[in-house]
Amino acid sequence: MSLAKNKIVFEDCKTSCVEIESFSILDNKSILITGGTGFIGKWIAEMVSYINSTSKINIKLYLLGRDIAKFKEEVPHLAEKSFMDFIEQDVRYLHDLPSNINYIIHAAGSPDNREHVSDPLKTIETFYKGTQSLLDAASRIQDLKKIVHLSSHQVYGKNETEQLISENYFGPFEGLNISNCYAESKRIAETLCSYYKNNLGLPIIILRPFAFIGPYQDLEKPWAINSFIRDAILGGPIRILGNGLTERSYLYASDMAYCILKSLIDGKIGEIYNLGSNTPISLNELAFKIQSHSATKMEILSRSSKENYLSISKLVPNTNKIAKDLNVKEIFTIDEAINRTLLWNQLNKNN
Repeated sequence: MSLAKNKIVFEDCKTSCVEIESFSILDNKSILITGGTGFIGKWIAEMVSYINSTSKINIKLYLLGRDIAKFKEEVPHLAEKSFMDFIEQDVRYLHDLPSNINYIIHAAGSPDNREHVSDPLKTIETFYKGTQSLLDAASRIQDLKKIVHLSSHQVYGKNETEQLISENYFGPFEGLNISNCYAESKRIAETLCSYYKNNLGLPIIILRPFAFIGPYQDLEKPWAINSFIRDAILGGPIRILGNGLTERSYLYASDMAYCILKSLIDGKIGEIYNLGSNTPISLNELAFKIQSHSATKMEILSRSSKENYLSISKLVPNTNKIAKDLNVKEIFTIDEAINRTLLWNQLNKNN
C-alpha cells in the first residue's frame, strides 16, 4: 500500500516539474529547509527526490525540524535517501548552520490557529525570534545564493471586496485581537527580512502562501478542505460550518513544491510573490465537488450560527507576478487535486 501512495506522489512531481532542466543550476548545491519535516518540507523533499532520480542533477537537502524521528517514521522512503541530512533543532535557538549551505527555504512554524490561540507567545517567538536566529546564522555563510522566506496570506488582513488579492493589497486588521498573533508575527518576520536584506545584504525573497491541497496534509487540521476530505473518507456526511459562500482557492501540493524550488532560481531578490491558486471556489462548491468525486455518495450538511451574512470572506491570490517572473503555472485543476488527494488518503487510511 505504501508503494501505491509513493507512486501517486512521484507521478504528481513528474506532472508538475515541467522544466526539470532549469534546476541544473542547483547541481551539487545544498538547500536547508527549516520546518523541513512538515507538509511543505515533505513535498519539497519529494520534488528534489524526483529531480535527483530522473536527471543528472544532484541536489543535497538539509531538513531542520524539532521531531526528526516522526519524519523518519512517516516517510521512511525519503529519510533513507543519500541526499538527505537532518538537523534536529528548534529554530528559535538556532546559532550555527553547516557552512556548505547555498540556499535556504524558511518554512518553520505551524499555521494551525488552535496552537496560536492556546500559546500566542510561542507563536510570536517562533516567527520573530526564529526568523532572526536563522537570518543571523545565514549571515555567516560564505556562499549563500538565496533565502526564500515563507510568510502568509494572512498579512493582508480581511478581504471582502477584492476578487483577487495582489501583493500590494492590505485590508482591515484588528491589531489588538490576540487571535491575530499569527498574522502580526508574520508581518514582523517580513520586516526582519527587509532589514537583513537592506542592511546586511542578504539575498532574500518572500513568498506569501495561500491554501494548498494534497497528500501529507493532516486531515485533523482545522481547515475546511481538510474537514471535507476527512468527512468523505469516513463516509460522510460532509459538514459545512459557517458561511458556505466563503471563497478560497487551493493549489495542489506538487505545483506548490515546484514553485518554491523555482523561486530559488528565478525569484528576484527583494520581491514578494503570492503562492497559490488564482481559481476561486466557494465552500459550498468545494463540498459538492468532493461529494461528486467520492466513491460513496453522502449528504452535505450546512450548519451556521447566522442566517444572513453581511459580507463574504475572499482569500484568493492574484498570481500574475509569480507566473511571469518564475515562468510557472498551475498544472492540476481543483478536480484533479481532489481526486488525487482522496485516492492517497484512502490508501493511507487502509494502510
